[in-house]
Amino acid sequence: MPASLPAPSRGAEPLQPPAAGPATDAGTDRPPHPGLGVPPRWDGWLRPAGAALAGGLLVLAFPPYGLWPLAILAVTALALLTRGVRARRGALLGLVFGLAFFLPLLSWSGIFVGPVPWLLLALSQAAYLAALGAGLAVVCRLPAAPLWVAALWVAAEAVRSRGPWGGFPWGRLAFSQAGSPLAWLAGYGGAPLVTFAVALAGGLLAALALALRRSAAAGGAGRLRAAAPAVAGVLALAATAAAAAAAGDWQTTTTRPYTVAVVQGNVPRLGLDFNAQREAVLRNHAGATLRLAADADAGRVARPDLVLWPENASDIDPVRNPDARALIDSAARAVGVPILVGTLGDGPSADTVRNVAIVWDPRTGPGATYVKRHPVPFAEYIPMRGLARLVSSDVDRVGRDFVAGTTPGVLQVGPATVGDVICFEVAYDGLVRDAAGRSELLVVQTNNATFGRSHETWQQLAMGRLRAIEHGRPVLVAATSGVSAVIEPDGHLSARSDVFTPDVLVRAVHGRQGSTLAGRAGARPEWVVVAIALLGPGLAVLRRRAREQAVLEKENG
Repeated sequence: MPASLPAPSRGAEPLQPPAAGPATDAGTDRPPHPGLGVPPRWDGWLRPAGAALAGGLLVLAFPPYGLWPLAILAVTALALLTRGVRARRGALLGLVFGLAFFLPLLSWSGIFVGPVPWLLLALSQAAYLAALGAGLAVVCRLPAAPLWVAALWVAAEAVRSRGPWGGFPWGRLAFSQAGSPLAWLAGYGGAPLVTFAVALAGGLLAALALALRRSAAAGGAGRLRAAAPAVAGVLALAATAAAAAAAGDWQTTTTRPYTVAVVQGNVPRLGLDFNAQREAVLRNHAGATLRLAADADAGRVARPDLVLWPENASDIDPVRNPDARALIDSAARAVGVPILVGTLGDGPSADTVRNVAIVWDPRTGPGATYVKRHPVPFAEYIPMRGLARLVSSDVDRVGRDFVAGTTPGVLQVGPATVGDVICFEVAYDGLVRDAAGRSELLVVQTNNATFGRSHETWQQLAMGRLRAIEHGRPVLVAATSGVSAVIEPDGHLSARSDVFTPDVLVRAVHGRQGSTLAGRAGARPEWVVVAIALLGPGLAVLRRRAREQAVLEKENG
């Protein structure tokens, strides 16, 4: 006798097996979901294998591959794979999906610091997708399941982008869509709305696949009726994206044209030690600016209204170091316009430092500054340093912790009001929104030399393209070693440099003013979607209990 059944007591009626008949969902006359439609002995490994494949597909949606429709198909696959399983199995499938996605996507993070930090980062991000997988397994039977799928994706990304230590938004679905028609939705709801649209499309395709499968035996008319809601949803989403694209960037208005020069001076070597020759990096950028000035004097290029240098263009503090100051002064005087200089400045204590952008005037020298508001944990500062040292001794390469600034990077650089963010800050909705609202141009000062020729620079560039659409402004990317770029408000790259090549991009761009709907709404719509997503599991539990109660009442007559 099976151990799970107690032995009948003497004189009691023996337990009888349940009457034979087709199993049904509790409280319904429908047979239970058939899973993947394969023998049960195969289901145990086919689902994890499918989750790994789906995670790999999602990687290909991101730059440099840029196959953005695969993001939709990856969402579809995960929605189907987590259907019909318990939450714990859904969490496992989400974890497998997340590891297959984040390990290759973030491989650049381990190029120069070793595999352990890379693996820990990928695992920490995959844990959020494990929670997502559990949620998908719970809400898959709710009415309007594609909407719940989309809401859960937004919620997972919202939490992942905020904690711990300020979060890590890399790999959001929205950032795979810079070249997609769905990118135009960013102007109406920011990156969260683009993620919602991608996940909704994936959920609708999953619903369509299920509807076609269930109605396969019903013939043509029955199949069409079953699939009609999903088809209508896909068509409505496509029409919405088309309408957003047709409207373009009408939400902001032109101020005036500016001629900008983006200087990419290059670095002497790749990797974490790129700045070992700090003076060489500074001389590269000063020399490129002097050549720009000579070309402008000779009429070979237009004279710029402002010049942009990247993050870490001078890792020697020019306010304190007279030689560095003299180099920057000579470049600014030669070109005759202000330079936005990326440099370092002392922190409030001897063991701290600040990542700073300084407006350098050709006559008066250093002026207004922006201090990076979100230093990168475990890269620019080390939380729990003693514990982190046990994981990797490379943490001691960060000898001085960076401290955060407190005010948005809105700076007057010559005639233009510039909204500045530094490096990874372009991934954070709120930081970009704070800088965009009161500026005419958005600037991303970045240093990607640490990550060599990896995919990191292209992934970051895609974020800049989405931000241009989101805020209806040109985005100017100034990178030490590439890729520097001039991005139009429609997300189009009007100019870009090559990697690890000195270059100066001189282009005319039109300043813009006003806020898009996304800028005015801020994070409020995202939090509404998060609140809705949190209701889903609760509704699913209540619905299941109601079905169980109905079954009991039916059995008891």
